[in-house]
Amino acid sequence: MPKIGIISQARMGSSRLPGKVLMYAGGKTLLDWHFLRLRECGFPVILATTDMSGDDLLSQWAAHNRYPCFRGSEKNVRSRYYHCAQRNKLDIVVRVTSDCPLIDGSLIADGINQYMSTGESRHYLTNSQSTYPRGFDFEIFSFELLEEANRKSEHAFEREHVTPYFYHKKKLDIRVTHYHNDEDNSHLRVTVDTPDDFKLVTQLIEKHSAGVKTHREITRILKNNPDLISINEHIVQKRVA
Repeated sequence: MPKIGIISQARMGSSRLPGKVLMYAGGKTLLDWHFLRLRECGFPVILATTDMSGDDLLSQWAAHNRYPCFRGSEKNVRSRYYHCAQRNKLDIVVRVTSDCPLIDGSLIADGINQYMSTGESRHYLTNSQSTYPRGFDFEIFSFELLEEANRKSEHAFEREHVTPYFYHKKKLDIRVTHYHNDEDNSHLRVTVDTPDDFKLVTQLIEKHSAGVKTHREITRILKNNPDLISINEHIVQKRVA
């Protein structure tokens, strides 16, 4: 049976909202919520942060909460993932980012089941840039592909964003699967990148108990409360090159 692990990247030096992952909502940090919800998936969850002194707090958080932690390059995030997966002897990697405190572990578990059903190692499955609200994003791929990307990809944006090698190299024999929702809710944001994003997520957690709800229930809350959507609908998501 292949070893599957979830690797979440995090750092304190966010350009638009520094220290966001350790900000509090509903009595827990955003990183607490993120990891608690990931644990619902049933697979090991590993924190991948940088070797910069500013991220000592994240390493300490992981130690205090007894989560595995790997520290690596700040700029070369792909290398950080590769060495983290190698250190933890993962065969299948699930990549998520810590700015998604309301990520749904059960949704990821469904994605893993679909990924594993193909039995293919040269397979990349994602719901990112798809029909789900921003903030429920995940990517699944084999260590084999990650090792290849670490050796062969050349561009700076590939090092920063980890996975573009899988879907930008059209001539490679990599199967790309987009895990779609049954309706397009891609206009909604439950990720945290700005103060207004944090304001929305805080209201969802503190006033609507979103920390214990599924992605479908959270989506329904947003659609039933247009005033919530208006809090951060003006935010433009940073684009991958």
